[in-house]
Amino acid sequence: MLNFSYANPTRLVFGRSAEHEVGRVMTSILGRPGKVLVLFGGGSAHRTGILGAVEDSLQESGFAVIEMGGVQPNPRMGFVRDTIDWVRDQGIRAVVAVGGGSVIDTAKAVAAGLEYEGDAWDFFAGRAQVERALPVFAVLTIPAAGSEQSVRAVITHHGTKTGIGSEHIRPKAAFINPERFSTLPAIHISAGVCDMLSHICERYFS
Repeated sequence: MLNFSYANPTRLVFGRSAEHEVGRVMTSILGRPGKVLVLFGGGSAHRTGILGAVEDSLQESGFAVIEMGGVQPNPRMGFVRDTIDWVRDQGIRAVVAVGGGSVIDTAKAVAAGLEYEGDAWDFFAGRAQVERALPVFAVLTIPAAGSEQSVRAVITHHGTKTGIGSEHIRPKAAFINPERFSTLPAIHISAGVCDMLSHICERYFS
Protein backbone atom coordinates (compact mmCIF):
# COMPACT_ATOMS: atom_id res chain seq x y z
CA MET A 1 0.00 0.00 0.00
CA LEU A 2 1.21 3.52 -0.83
CA ASN A 3 0.30 6.35 1.52
CA PHE A 4 -0.92 9.49 -0.19
CA SER A 5 -2.59 12.83 0.37
CA TYR A 6 -4.88 13.94 -2.47
CA ALA A 7 -6.23 17.41 -3.25
CA ASN A 8 -7.68 18.70 -6.51
CA PRO A 9 -8.03 22.48 -6.55
CA THR A 10 -9.39 22.57 -10.11
CA ARG A 11 -13.04 23.59 -10.07
CA LEU A 12 -15.07 21.14 -12.18
CA VAL A 13 -18.20 22.46 -13.87
CA PHE A 14 -19.89 19.31 -15.15
CA GLY A 15 -23.17 18.70 -16.96
CA ARG A 16 -25.44 19.92 -19.69
CA SER A 17 -24.50 23.36 -21.06
CA ALA A 18 -21.37 23.56 -18.91
CA GLU A 19 -19.66 25.48 -21.73
CA HIS A 20 -22.18 28.30 -21.27
CA GLU A 21 -20.90 28.86 -17.72
CA VAL A 22 -17.35 29.79 -18.72
CA GLY A 23 -17.73 33.57 -18.52
CA ARG A 24 -19.56 33.55 -15.20
CA VAL A 25 -17.15 31.15 -13.51
CA MET A 26 -14.07 32.91 -14.85
CA THR A 27 -15.37 36.23 -13.53
CA SER A 28 -15.89 34.69 -10.09
CA ILE A 29 -12.31 33.39 -10.08
CA LEU A 30 -10.50 36.31 -11.73
CA GLY A 31 -12.53 39.01 -10.01
CA ARG A 32 -13.15 41.05 -13.13
CA PRO A 33 -13.26 40.45 -16.88
CA GLY A 34 -10.43 41.32 -19.23
CA LYS A 35 -8.76 40.14 -22.41
CA VAL A 36 -8.40 36.36 -22.80
CA LEU A 37 -6.72 34.08 -25.33
CA VAL A 38 -8.89 31.20 -26.58
CA LEU A 39 -6.92 28.29 -28.05
CA PHE A 40 -8.38 25.42 -30.07
CA GLY A 41 -7.36 22.79 -32.57
CA GLY A 42 -9.10 22.23 -35.89
CA GLY A 43 -12.40 23.06 -37.51
CA SER A 44 -14.50 20.72 -35.36
CA ALA A 45 -14.56 23.28 -32.56
CA HIS A 46 -16.28 25.66 -34.97
CA ARG A 47 -18.50 23.04 -36.63
CA THR A 48 -19.89 21.61 -33.38
CA GLY A 49 -20.65 25.08 -32.05
CA ILE A 50 -18.75 24.64 -28.79
CA LEU A 51 -16.21 27.34 -29.63
CA GLY A 52 -18.99 29.81 -30.41
CA ALA A 53 -20.79 28.93 -27.18
CA VAL A 54 -17.64 29.51 -25.13
CA GLU A 55 -16.83 32.82 -26.81
CA ASP A 56 -20.45 34.03 -26.47
CA SER A 57 -20.32 33.21 -22.75
CA LEU A 58 -17.05 35.11 -22.36
CA GLN A 59 -18.25 38.16 -24.25
CA GLU A 60 -21.56 38.25 -22.38
CA SER A 61 -19.52 38.46 -19.15
CA GLY A 62 -17.44 41.34 -20.51
CA PHE A 63 -14.33 39.49 -21.70
CA ALA A 64 -12.54 40.48 -24.89
CA VAL A 65 -11.57 37.39 -26.88
CA ILE A 66 -8.45 36.76 -28.95
CA GLU A 67 -8.82 33.49 -30.88
CA MET A 68 -5.99 31.21 -32.00
CA GLY A 69 -6.59 27.87 -33.71
CA GLY A 70 -4.33 25.27 -35.24
CA VAL A 71 -3.08 23.22 -32.29
CA GLN A 72 -1.96 19.80 -33.55
CA PRO A 73 -1.97 16.45 -31.77
CA ASN A 74 1.35 16.09 -29.94
CA PRO A 75 1.54 19.90 -29.82
CA ARG A 76 4.63 21.62 -31.15
CA MET A 77 6.91 24.09 -29.41
CA GLY A 78 6.95 26.21 -32.57
CA PHE A 79 3.22 26.88 -32.19
CA VAL A 80 3.70 27.74 -28.50
CA ARG A 81 6.45 30.23 -29.36
CA ASP A 82 4.46 31.82 -32.20
CA THR A 83 1.42 32.24 -29.95
CA ILE A 84 3.46 33.78 -27.13
CA ASP A 85 5.12 36.23 -29.54
CA TRP A 86 1.73 37.18 -31.02
CA VAL A 87 -0.06 37.99 -27.75
CA ARG A 88 2.76 38.92 -25.36
CA ASP A 89 2.05 42.66 -25.47
CA GLN A 90 -1.75 42.43 -25.67
CA GLY A 91 -2.52 42.37 -21.96
CA ILE A 92 -3.86 38.82 -21.78
CA ARG A 93 -5.30 37.96 -18.35
CA ALA A 94 -6.02 34.24 -18.88
CA VAL A 95 -5.75 31.42 -21.40
CA VAL A 96 -8.81 29.31 -22.28
CA ALA A 97 -8.33 25.93 -23.98
CA VAL A 98 -11.24 24.52 -26.00
CA GLY A 99 -10.25 20.99 -26.92
CA GLY A 100 -8.54 17.87 -25.64
CA GLY A 101 -5.21 17.22 -23.99
CA SER A 102 -3.06 18.70 -26.76
CA VAL A 103 -4.91 22.02 -26.71
CA ILE A 104 -4.88 22.15 -22.92
CA ASP A 105 -1.16 21.34 -22.76
CA THR A 106 -0.50 24.09 -25.31
CA ALA A 107 -2.50 26.53 -23.19
CA LYS A 108 -0.42 25.62 -20.14
CA ALA A 109 2.86 26.16 -22.00
CA VAL A 110 1.66 29.49 -23.39
CA ALA A 111 0.39 30.61 -19.96
CA ALA A 112 3.79 29.87 -18.40
CA GLY A 113 5.71 31.38 -21.32
CA LEU A 114 3.80 34.66 -21.15
CA GLU A 115 5.02 35.13 -17.57
CA TYR A 116 8.64 34.28 -18.41
CA GLU A 117 11.21 36.50 -20.09
CA GLY A 118 13.14 33.65 -21.72
CA ASP A 119 12.19 30.87 -24.14
CA ALA A 120 9.35 28.65 -22.90
CA TRP A 121 11.31 25.59 -24.01
CA ASP A 122 13.62 26.27 -21.05
CA PHE A 123 10.95 24.73 -18.81
CA PHE A 124 10.86 21.50 -20.82
CA ALA A 125 14.65 21.34 -21.23
CA GLY A 126 15.17 21.61 -17.48
CA ARG A 127 16.86 25.00 -17.66
CA ALA A 128 14.13 26.83 -15.71
CA GLN A 129 11.24 26.14 -13.35
CA VAL A 130 7.73 27.53 -13.77
CA GLU A 131 7.47 30.14 -11.05
CA ARG A 132 4.28 31.77 -12.27
CA ALA A 133 1.79 31.51 -15.12
CA LEU A 134 -1.39 33.14 -16.34
CA PRO A 135 -4.58 31.40 -15.17
CA VAL A 136 -5.57 28.48 -17.39
CA PHE A 137 -9.16 27.34 -18.00
CA ALA A 138 -10.16 24.23 -19.94
CA VAL A 139 -13.31 23.39 -21.90
CA LEU A 140 -13.00 19.67 -22.59
CA THR A 141 -14.11 18.31 -25.99
CA ILE A 142 -12.73 14.77 -25.70
CA PRO A 143 -12.13 12.74 -22.52
CA ALA A 144 -8.69 11.18 -22.57
CA ALA A 145 -5.51 12.49 -20.96
CA GLY A 146 -6.93 14.22 -17.88
CA SER A 147 -4.97 17.39 -18.64
CA GLU A 148 -8.01 19.48 -17.69
CA GLN A 149 -7.21 18.84 -13.99
CA SER A 150 -3.50 18.07 -13.94
CA VAL A 151 -0.26 19.90 -13.25
CA ARG A 152 1.37 18.33 -16.31
CA ALA A 153 1.97 19.53 -19.87
CA VAL A 154 3.71 17.65 -22.70
CA ILE A 155 5.19 19.39 -25.75
CA THR A 156 7.13 18.10 -28.78
CA HIS A 157 10.16 19.93 -30.19
CA HIS A 158 12.40 18.67 -33.01
CA GLY A 159 11.33 15.09 -32.37
CA THR A 160 11.74 15.32 -28.59
CA LYS A 161 8.54 14.85 -26.60
CA THR A 162 8.87 15.87 -22.98
CA GLY A 163 6.80 17.25 -20.15
CA ILE A 164 6.77 19.58 -17.17
CA GLY A 165 4.81 19.66 -13.94
CA SER A 166 3.83 22.68 -11.87
CA GLU A 167 0.89 23.74 -9.73
CA HIS A 168 1.08 27.10 -11.50
CA ILE A 169 -0.26 25.55 -14.73
CA ARG A 170 -3.04 23.47 -13.20
CA PRO A 171 -6.33 24.75 -14.71
CA LYS A 172 -8.34 26.95 -12.37
CA ALA A 173 -11.58 25.47 -13.72
CA ALA A 174 -12.58 22.77 -16.19
CA PHE A 175 -15.90 22.70 -18.03
CA ILE A 176 -17.20 19.28 -19.05
CA ASN A 177 -20.44 18.70 -20.96
CA PRO A 178 -20.60 14.93 -21.58
CA GLU A 179 -23.32 15.40 -24.20
CA ARG A 180 -20.67 16.95 -26.44
CA PHE A 181 -18.75 13.67 -26.45
CA SER A 182 -21.63 11.84 -28.14
CA THR A 183 -20.75 13.59 -31.41
CA LEU A 184 -17.22 12.13 -31.46
CA PRO A 185 -16.29 9.39 -33.95
CA ALA A 186 -16.03 5.92 -32.42
CA ILE A 187 -12.30 5.77 -33.13
CA HIS A 188 -11.73 8.91 -31.03
CA ILE A 189 -13.75 7.50 -28.14
CA SER A 190 -11.72 4.27 -28.32
CA ALA A 191 -8.46 6.18 -28.37
CA GLY A 192 -9.58 8.28 -25.41
CA VAL A 193 -10.43 5.19 -23.35
CA CYS A 194 -7.02 3.67 -24.13
CA ASP A 195 -5.37 6.95 -23.17
CA MET A 196 -7.20 7.01 -19.83
CA LEU A 197 -6.23 3.44 -18.99
CA SER A 198 -2.59 3.98 -19.93
CA HIS A 199 -2.38 7.10 -17.75
CA ILE A 200 -4.04 5.35 -14.82
CA CYS A 201 -1.65 2.39 -15.03
CA GLU A 202 1.31 4.71 -15.54
CA ARG A 203 0.52 6.66 -12.36
CA TYR A 204 -0.24 3.52 -10.35
CA PHE A 205 2.88 1.57 -11.25
CA SER A 206 5.38 4.43 -11.45
